[in-house]
Amino acid sequence: MAAKLLILGGTTEAYDLADRLAALPDWHVITSLAGRTADPRHAAGETRIGGFGGVAGLVRYLDEHAIRAVLDVTHPFAAQMGWNAAEACRITGIPLLRLERPAWTAEAGDRWQSVTSWTEAAAAVRQSQAQRVLLAVGRQELSHFVDIETAWFLIRLVTPPAPLPPFYAAEWLYARGPFALADERALLDTWAIDTIVCKNSGGTATAAKLLAARERGVRVIMLQRPARPAGVPTVADGEAALAWLERLALVGLNR
Repeated sequence: MAAKLLILGGTTEAYDLADRLAALPDWHVITSLAGRTADPRHAAGETRIGGFGGVAGLVRYLDEHAIRAVLDVTHPFAAQMGWNAAEACRITGIPLLRLERPAWTAEAGDRWQSVTSWTEAAAAVRQSQAQRVLLAVGRQELSHFVDIETAWFLIRLVTPPAPLPPFYAAEWLYARGPFALADERALLDTWAIDTIVCKNSGGTATAAKLLAARERGVRVIMLQRPARPAGVPTVADGEAALAWLERLALVGLNR
């Protein structure tokens, strides 16, 4: 009988894993999405949308649905879900694996300024005297920059926020990655961008803007990743996650 596997998803890696695992007999795959985007893409297998209600709610879900293993494949900045999963799996004794894409690292020619909070990022925009800023941070983080009067912003999002935050000077651009290098070069040139503000998300889908910035000497204000729970086994790719699940199957968790 197939064992139930909960994937905490929403990332490209999570969808890829669900695609591969849904075709295998050992696992019944359930992918959980936070539900913060309108009309989210459903994953292969079973999909649930919405929060669990904190650690207690997740513990209850794991127990009621007889979950045998959990893969945390949430975004590197979805920190709270990672902490909740670690505690819920500790309480229930259910195996947990974190799949997290490697962070970006600065290379020769990069002009990166690392920050650890959005407040610090907004202060860096002001202190650097940035004039034309590509803001690629997500809808929930826009409020930290809305009061900056000294810079013009090109705000790139997947979907429009409602209502639009009242920036003093801004243009709105709606697009979903991956973004090609040629397009990112053209974007920086067309809009005369001198500064990029973004998260250290890692991966390839949005990395082209960093190469284009390096080529043009554009400043990058980069928010570093939040802390994750210690002691959670972590892998960097889907192949390693599949190998971990194969080992679990060998010890009988799918029986």
